[in-house]
Amino acid sequence: MSSKHSSARFMPRRKFLEMGLKGGIAVAVTPPLLSHMVSCSGPLTRATPSLDMDKATLDKVIARALQHGGDFADVYLESRNSRQIIMEESIFKSGLYGISQGAGVRVIAGDKTGYAYTEEITEESLMRAADIASYVARNGQSIAPVNIAEAKREGFITVVKPLEDIADARRIEVMERANQAALDYDPRIRMALIDYYDQVRSRVIANSEGLYLRDELPLLFFIVQTMSDDGTNRHMSRERISEHSGFELFEKETPESVARRAARESIAMLDAEDAPAGMMDVVMENGWGGVLIHEAVGHPLEADNIARGIGAFTGKVGQKVATDVFTMVDDGTLPNFRGTINFDDEGTQAQRNVLIENGVLKGYMTDVLTAKQLNLARTGNGRRESFRYLPIPRMTNTFIEPGKDRPEDILADTKQGIYVQSLSGGSVNSVTGMFNFTCREAYLIENGRKTTPIKGATLIGSCLGVIQSIDAVGNDLDFGPGICGKGQSAEVTAGQPTLRIRGINVGGSRA
Repeated sequence: MSSKHSSARFMPRRKFLEMGLKGGIAVAVTPPLLSHMVSCSGPLTRATPSLDMDKATLDKVIARALQHGGDFADVYLESRNSRQIIMEESIFKSGLYGISQGAGVRVIAGDKTGYAYTEEITEESLMRAADIASYVARNGQSIAPVNIAEAKREGFITVVKPLEDIADARRIEVMERANQAALDYDPRIRMALIDYYDQVRSRVIANSEGLYLRDELPLLFFIVQTMSDDGTNRHMSRERISEHSGFELFEKETPESVARRAARESIAMLDAEDAPAGMMDVVMENGWGGVLIHEAVGHPLEADNIARGIGAFTGKVGQKVATDVFTMVDDGTLPNFRGTINFDDEGTQAQRNVLIENGVLKGYMTDVLTAKQLNLARTGNGRRESFRYLPIPRMTNTFIEPGKDRPEDILADTKQGIYVQSLSGGSVNSVTGMFNFTCREAYLIENGRKTTPIKGATLIGSCLGVIQSIDAVGNDLDFGPGICGKGQSAEVTAGQPTLRIRGINVGGSRA
């Protein structure tokens, strides 16, 4: 049996560029033009493709999609304005402005789904897409669609300084500040790479249940990578901030603070020794370490595999699957977080979903299709990368609830093991629940103290094994933004307090 793998990672530079080029207009900016941008006093005026298709036309498209039968049909319209600027080795290497738009039409008939998309938002193109999508329901039972009417959803994203009002000179300024702060941290910091990306995504969702929604989601993603070199060893680190917000993000977290965090790791890991291997106790620092639980537990709790009857958590609702101290939540309503959505890409209100509570499995993350298949409520997790993709169950902001332990007590109570301060990514087999993660910054624990930095450590285990081995959870919940891959990418946040895993397989590089 073939199995699908999911992964969480940082988006590489090439992927950012590809996203800007897909499905629209992309304008590449050369370094001389970047210099000209600095001298401009006003923001770049961006064209915004119109999503103002009248409701009567959308009703006709939905009716056309259900012409051969079907239980449900929807139309998704989208436009994006994006920009990316890259600075490497103190030189602005590239800039990219992108405008993309398109629409998708979906029909669900039983367990079958038909989907077609177009890059032209016209009645003719949408009717053609509806014809193609409807083919899956041929000769089937049909519902009578309800005429669409505007609905209301609670909002969780606020903007103080809209991205479209910001001059590029200000974007370049924050990049220069980050670059200088990284280089000033220590003379052994030899290079910094600053990646600035922002976008504004507009959506319209209409479906056969009579729903009509539209909104606009801004996004800012700022990454600093630094490389240290002492003549013998090198280490590349990275730090990032990201929110659905305006330019005020840089008032909450300055570019200098992001750069210094990256530089600190680069210097600290220059003295790293090869990691030991074997079964060990592992203490994981709060924040982005939550990506391990995102991968190892979150993906198996997405309802598409559950609907297929496969996966480690199938049929286990109401059962004890983790230790008493473990509570896991997916919450798309945390104000302005990277994974936050006012409503998902099917129009379901974002909400807080407790997945595992005090070790007991409470539920799964669903979309329209899997909720119907499993006879469950829709949880607001139907998400898509863009109009080119079907919505599927995806996480939003997934985290472990804080416990009662103090982080310093957890460390002091651990005689020997590994202290993991950051992970560089990993993967999970959502069918078997097996995972592996590479530790980017880690230290030995000796007699309850964090001591020697180590390199080459990998955490290997199973989803059930890891959550049944967590015996201490700190009171210091923190979060980190990331990109989740599952055939299509999604903006997510992962979070956790400091926690301890009693006995996990560590792959090491020590001979």
